Amino acid sequence: MDDDLYLSPALRALESHHAGDRLMQRAGLAAADWAGELVTPGGLPVLVVAGPGNNGGDALVVARLLRERFFAVTVVFAGDAKRLPPDAAGAWRDFVAAGGNAINAIPAESRWSLVIDGLFGIGLARPPAGRHAALIGAINDIAGRDRCPVLALDCPSGLDAERGTVPGIAVRATHTLTFIAGKPGLLTADGPDYCGQLRLTRLDLDPPAELPPDGRRIALTTFAEHLAPRLKNTHKGSFGSVGVVGGAPSMVGATFLAARAALKLGAGRVYAGLIDPQAPSFDPLQPELMLRRPQALLQSALAALACGPGLGISLEASELLETAIALDQPLLLDADALNLVASEENLQQSLASRRVPAILTPHPAEAGRLLETAAAEIQADRLGAACEIARRYRSHVALKGCGTVVATADGSWWINDNGNPGMASAGMGDVLSGLVLALLGQCWPAVPALLAGVHLHGAAADRLVAAGVGPVGLTAGEVADAARSVFNDWLHRCR
Repeated sequence: MDDDLYLSPALRALESHHAGDRLMQRAGLAAADWAGELVTPGGLPVLVVAGPGNNGGDALVVARLLRERFFAVTVVFAGDAKRLPPDAAGAWRDFVAAGGNAINAIPAESRWSLVIDGLFGIGLARPPAGRHAALIGAINDIAGRDRCPVLALDCPSGLDAERGTVPGIAVRATHTLTFIAGKPGLLTADGPDYCGQLRLTRLDLDPPAELPPDGRRIALTTFAEHLAPRLKNTHKGSFGSVGVVGGAPSMVGATFLAARAALKLGAGRVYAGLIDPQAPSFDPLQPELMLRRPQALLQSALAALACGPGLGISLEASELLETAIALDQPLLLDADALNLVASEENLQQSLASRRVPAILTPHPAEAGRLLETAAAEIQADRLGAACEIARRYRSHVALKGCGTVVATADGSWWINDNGNPGMASAGMGDVLSGLVLALLGQCWPAVPALLAGVHLHGAAADRLVAAGVGPVGLTAGEVADAARSVFNDWLHRCR
């Protein structure tokens, strides 16, 4: 998958600029090639469902090419040939001239080796309805009944290619071939569950040479320039003293998880400031951590500070947060720190007026509180929500979830597409805070530290699952251990 991501207006502009370049034929050829890998000639027939627009034209090109390669192909055309756009009308004429014919409905008695979804792609601006909704439901039923792959062209029909939402019904593809450039909705929210295996073909275009991307996908190359092996002549002071403030009664574990993660990612010294007066005087599992009263920790010379894991929402917590925000040092806010910001206008004003933007790492419910809306509204437009939080609070934001969205105070955005469902577990956000904190303490700039921390978090979880640990039962502490291993591998690769 390419790292450049584009929204619909830019994609339409690219398509329009190359209107005479036979993009539909290139798209159909790339899709036919992948379809040929998914089925065996001479087996059950291929079902191609073609819609009323250019996505249907792509599907007709695929159908014609597969027939030329001696695959048995049945085409269901859900449109009006007389009303097709010019390129799709040309694809229809070529299909018919080559001996193809289309039917109006899927034969109920037939079985299929592959279904190709060419109903709508990215062109649908409303939930599918009527006949089209019924066809999408039938495609999903066939995939389950016949256990056959479903190849979506450009975007599974019914999925919002910008937001990753499914406002009605959508094709649940096993494979998606997207054209020209990546789309954010394929990588976040419901997108990954509906796209299956995702592949990009640029159709011989070079979009970044014509239009700057709207956003980017996070990859190792995004922050590789900041990865450097350590010099031999160093000491613990070379890698920063960092602190985590939190640890209210019954929530000390969250602070320990964040602090341990920071230690394992190389921070030179890690302090934990625990609110609970009954908190232990040391961490028996990680005695390298140094424990302080929160007020004393906030008066210490630190390279970076995280506030929020296990913080609670007491008056003491609010006062500690107010002090933390006023400090002129790299600052990460998570969990209850975000809830306090959402509920106290003075904290909002202090946060927005900081000389250096803070880092906020909300999950959808916390993001909803920051924007005074429901978590469901955040999930309905994850990209828009992350960008609005960054703008409103003049901060850098990681909106956690499937396809974490990182948005910065200057309006830039990225989407992270690694990680797995095992990360839906308590404490994972605390570990992310600790990973980012460690990089801040080692003098990484805020935005690369956030991007690297988010990507490392997902990569560590993926490594564990690949090794047979999870996804069910994966724990946050295990991810912190794996992150250390992945990060050292990155350092070795980038030498």
